Amino acid sequence: MMVIWLIIIGAAAGFLATKLMRIEADLVTTMAIGIGGALIGGLILGVLVRVFGMLSGLVGAVLGAMLLIWLWQTYIKR
Repeated sequence: MMVIWLIIIGAAAGFLATKLMRIEADLVTTMAIGIGGALIGGLILGVLVRVFGMLSGLVGAVLGAMLLIWLWQTYIKR
């Protein structure tokens, strides 16, 4: 079932990519372009999500620490 879904998504992505890039290709080439693009795009997107996920964790940790410092200075340290 996954292979069929990959072919359908690949064909759609290849069709859109060939139309956006204004190139003419047969159905098999269009599907190959779409499937290859999905693999490459998935890898790139996966890396970006991991990198930005770690950065968002750092930002969240800093904001949480700042909130704790503010609470400590406001309510505990008098």
